[in-house]
Amino acid sequence: MARISPPVALALSILALSTSAILVRWSGAPSVVVAFYRVLFTLLLLSPLALVRHRAEFRSLSTRDGAVATVTGVALAIHFAAWFESLNWTSVAASVTLVQTQPVFVAVGAYLLLDERVTVRTVGGIVLAMAGAAVMSVSDLLAGTAFAGTALYGNALALLGGVMAACYVLAGRSLRQRVALLPYVSVVYGACTCTLLLVALAGGDPLTGYPAREWVLFLGMAIGPGVFGHTVVNWALAHVDSSVVSVSLLGEPVGATLLALLLLAEVPGGATVLGGAVVLAGIVVTARAQRLGT
Repeated sequence: MARISPPVALALSILALSTSAILVRWSGAPSVVVAFYRVLFTLLLLSPLALVRHRAEFRSLSTRDGAVATVTGVALAIHFAAWFESLNWTSVAASVTLVQTQPVFVAVGAYLLLDERVTVRTVGGIVLAMAGAAVMSVSDLLAGTAFAGTALYGNALALLGGVMAACYVLAGRSLRQRVALLPYVSVVYGACTCTLLLVALAGGDPLTGYPAREWVLFLGMAIGPGVFGHTVVNWALAHVDSSVVSVSLLGEPVGATLLALLLLAEVPGGATVLGGAVVLAGIVVTARAQRLGT
């Protein structure tokens, strides 16, 4: 990973993350169960390498950092549970866009808690990106689609997922300055897995008895959005300001919307297309502003 440019790694992670909503939609399992197996399989894929190469880092992990990583994992669990459920109630475009509203909360939190500089151009880029996200989020209501009656509930769940994602990014930015990637994600994913398991058991959702197709989808979510998506984003947090990472992730709604068009026959309206263009413009403005430091 040390040989890979952080911007290139971020671009690849966005491509991987863009497949997440499609894989969730294809699954017929309860949303909490889908989230549980996605994170569990990601943890199982990464933990052997983490234990072999970073045994000393695990032993030296402070109690405070372990506690923060655990709380971060709980936030990630709420993020997944809320967002995956939102995909049952609103369109892919609206859900994936609203869950990425976290740059607003990340920028404020980074300024207040991490002492990161947020420039005027950065704020302008975030505002521009969020304006595009707003246009995309109301497209279902304006167009009178199949989700018109449930879109508000689904959008609210996606927004909750966005708030929790902001907590996840901010905590990761702080911890990743002193904790190696694999030990960090192992603790976070472990806490996330345990939290989702408790939620699934409390809700009476079955954990077994699914056809082979579902297990393939669970594994695909772990390899694509899990390993090449979220884990690469965690790596980037040690090399790029959290505001840049968060706003770059707004490229995910655009990619997910295009995949939904091709694979789910969800045709985006004019408002969705316009909003996606504005989101991309906001990403470019913010990334350039952070690079120039103005």
